[in-house]
Amino acid sequence: MKTKIIFLSAIIITTTCIARAVPVGTINIIHTGFGAKAPVRVWGGGFTNVNMYGGVYMFKKTAGTGQGELLDNGSFAGVCMEIPQGAPVGLTTYNVVMPEEAQNPPDFLGGPIGAQKAEYLTELWGRFFDNNWMGSGPFTSLQNSNAAAFSAAVWEIVYEDLPASSAGWDVTVDGTAGNRGFHCTSAGTTTTTANNWLQSLDGSNGADLRALVYPTKQDYLVEVPEPATMIFLGMGTLLLIRKHRTKSN
Repeated sequence: MKTKIIFLSAIIITTTCIARAVPVGTINIIHTGFGAKAPVRVWGGGFTNVNMYGGVYMFKKTAGTGQGELLDNGSFAGVCMEIPQGAPVGLTTYNVVMPEEAQNPPDFLGGPIGAQKAEYLTELWGRFFDNNWMGSGPFTSLQNSNAAAFSAAVWEIVYEDLPASSAGWDVTVDGTAGNRGFHCTSAGTTTTTANNWLQSLDGSNGADLRALVYPTKQDYLVEVPEPATMIFLGMGTLLLIRKHRTKSN
C-alpha cells in the first residue's frame, strides 16, 4: 500500500482568550513550489501518525499594502505555521500580522501564539534558518534534513505549551495535554538537529518576522528586511533625489 506524504508546516499557540489578528498590511502571493524539504512523521495539529514534508515553501509576491510592502515583489520563502490546512492555489491575498498574533483562525489552539512563542520563533529563525534552503535546488541531503528540522522546531514551539526553559523543548515527546501538543519522528538526524537548536535558544536577538495569515489556508512565517537595511535603502533614495535636484538646479 502506498504511503501518502503531505507537505505542511506549523506556527501557532494558545493564550487565555480567543483574539483575532490585527492586520498590518496585505500581500498577494502565488505558491510556486518548494525549497529544501524532507519527510517527517507527525502527531499534532489534528494529525496522528501522518507522513508529511517539513521544509521551505516558495512564493511569488505580486503586490502588497502596508507592511506587506516590506517584501519586494518576486520570489521569497516562508515556513508554514499551520498544520491542519493546505497551501494556497493560485493568486491569494493574505493578511500580514505580527508573529505573536498568528494563527488565523485561532480556534484549534484557543488563541494566538503570544509574545513568548514569537520570541522563540524569531531567535530560531535568526540563528538557524539557512537561505541556501530557498529556491528550486538541487539541495544536499543535509540541507533537506535541516530544513525539515527547522519545520519540526517551528511546530514544536507553536503547538506545545511553553516549557520552563528552552531545555524543555523536545520534538520527540508530546508534553501538552489534550488535542494540542506535538511530536514527530524522522529518518537521520532531523529530530536531533531540531532539539539541539531549540534547546540552545537563550533569548538572543532574532530575525524580523511577520506572519502571513488566511482563514482557510496555511499560515506562514516570513522574514522581512531588517530596519537598518530599510533605513540604508531609504538613505540611498534620498541621496538620489538630492543628486537629481542638484543637477536640475
